[in-house]
Amino acid sequence: MNFSELDLDFEDIGSWPIPIKVASGVLLFLLILLGAYFFVYKDQQATLEASQGHEQRLFAEFVKKQKKASNLEAFKAQLDQMQQIFGQLLRQLPSKAEMPDLLVDISQTALATGIKVELFKPGSETLHDFYAEKPIQLKMIGRFHQFGAFVSGVASLPRIVILTMHDISISPSKDESEGLVLEGTAKTYRYVSEDELPDDDAGEKG
Repeated sequence: MNFSELDLDFEDIGSWPIPIKVASGVLLFLLILLGAYFFVYKDQQATLEASQGHEQRLFAEFVKKQKKASNLEAFKAQLDQMQQIFGQLLRQLPSKAEMPDLLVDISQTALATGIKVELFKPGSETLHDFYAEKPIQLKMIGRFHQFGAFVSGVASLPRIVILTMHDISISPSKDESEGLVLEGTAKTYRYVSEDELPDDDAGEKG
């Protein structure tokens, strides 16, 4: 069939030869499918893939939360145990009445190691939720091993003693035979009883 000889009337498609009608129908069908793919299916496929990714993330989050929920009671039991241990340790800190003796013990421990104490000046307390912080201005002269013995001696005191050092400077002594000069602020801590807390804090702890 010579297509150049065909005189196709688009207003009278019914008069077209059957092979042309079939070919035209197939072509039209393919064009419809192609249009549907680009204008409908392709957009829906992208939306579907995004939805599937979101679903996977939600499922992973659900599994994670489910594991936490299944272990919730065990976590609560562990938290209660930790709070009990913390409370016991906290009560081993010095009380308000014991602080004066503790400060004397710290000072005496320094002297016992051979350290020369030029300044040991306790400052005002700062009250926190469950503990009080007391700064001590220090100036001590001694050798390195004597400072080590001092720290060890404080750690071996009968009660739990927390002594932290702040803004410390160490420099050689003018008299080289004396060793080093340590200056700065030490902070020690004590337990705060409920009757020391403001009424609102005491109520919350009760």
